[in-house]
Amino acid sequence: MKQLRLTFCALALLATASCDRNQTTSAEEAEAETLHDIRYGIIADDYRLEEGEVAQGETMGKILNRYGISAVAIDRLDKASEKTFPLRNIRAGQKYVAFIHEDSLFAPHLDYLAYERSLSDYVVFGFHGDSVSVRTGEKEFTTRRTKKSAVISSSLWGSIMEKNLPYALAAELEDIYQWTVDFFGIQKGDSFTVIYDERFIDDSVSVGIGRIWGARFDHGGKEYYAIPFRQGGKIQYWEADGGSLRKQMLKAPLKYTRISSKFTYARKHPIYKVYRPHTGVDYAAPKGTPVHAVADGVVVFKGWGGGGGNTLKIKHPGNMMTGYLHLSGFAKGIAQGKHVTQGQLIGYVGSTGASTGPHLDYRVWRNGKPINPLTIPQEPSEPISKDNRAEFEFIRDRIMAELNGDVPAEERIVQLDSIVIPEGFVARELGTPAGKEQKSEAAKAQSGTKKS
Repeated sequence: MKQLRLTFCALALLATASCDRNQTTSAEEAEAETLHDIRYGIIADDYRLEEGEVAQGETMGKILNRYGISAVAIDRLDKASEKTFPLRNIRAGQKYVAFIHEDSLFAPHLDYLAYERSLSDYVVFGFHGDSVSVRTGEKEFTTRRTKKSAVISSSLWGSIMEKNLPYALAAELEDIYQWTVDFFGIQKGDSFTVIYDERFIDDSVSVGIGRIWGARFDHGGKEYYAIPFRQGGKIQYWEADGGSLRKQMLKAPLKYTRISSKFTYARKHPIYKVYRPHTGVDYAAPKGTPVHAVADGVVVFKGWGGGGGNTLKIKHPGNMMTGYLHLSGFAKGIAQGKHVTQGQLIGYVGSTGASTGPHLDYRVWRNGKPINPLTIPQEPSEPISKDNRAEFEFIRDRIMAELNGDVPAEERIVQLDSIVIPEGFVARELGTPAGKEQKSEAAKAQSGTKKS
């Protein structure tokens, strides 16, 4: 009996050891399966890779021919890639990677050539016997939530470059605040804080930004918050009190410029050398700079405006009309009687008519009387609705707390749908430190509990 027990124990130990070995082997096999070297969506384990850079004046045909691809195959590839990525679009300095396998006689054959269109996008050309293939792809990236602040010494773009921040931030902030902040009137000492997602390839190479999770722009002694919130099926940015950052009219009809002449009734004309009214604002900008409609409206004049050169006039609701003078040309589809929308491309900066250099003379009339474009009262769009107020305030409070200090990761807003508001949430009062009200309310509740 004792011998049987010993035999049984031995068998059990062997079975356990066998099970452990099987589990270890399976784990090792699974791990081995996941350790492939994958490049541009290709398992590169069995390939020899050669990296290169497109030389000045080099064509894709010349590169492929160097790897033994025939003229017939290159012509076939040229036709196959025309709609996806024309071969003529390759640029000097861009990187490419050749995937080469060797046959039984050690003769090299090119199976794929990956061309990097940018830091994140690529095209893969495949060669499979007599056939070819073309596909595009995007490198995998990781996202980091980042908060940055800067004090402006000259311009928004200048501060972005000084702080070595992504250039896209300047464009995004201008888009968000284009109805509210006068970027031509930026003052030394203005500042901003912004929370955004930055994308990285290989955890080190920045390839752009994602969502802006919130911003605060301090301009001319006033604070302008930008809080993201979805209303009416669309994510927009809102002021801290729930007013829309979108206004009836854009602050300016173009970007990346400077004001060379302001609204006045006594300006010495640069050509005629006499003092005369200049009831508009001149924005100096390179020829061809896009000009956009500042509000929805109807084109009431398109043509030659004498000293104003190529001129466009648009009538807007509220007896408002805007004028765009000295254009080098008009955008496609712009014609008298046509309806345009806010932000729509309508023309390009030029120097036509009585002009000493490329600029846009931008004018505004109300009830036929000229008014200063820089001092137009801005009528806001529809604010946060009553039904969305509680959810908006919950998001706003957490975004503002993060902008104004550090908050735990679990309290950050990381998505804008299906927001669950905690029971007992009390919105903060504007103008007081974020989080202070919730703490005081909690203290009051606790105090009340003790008293009872």
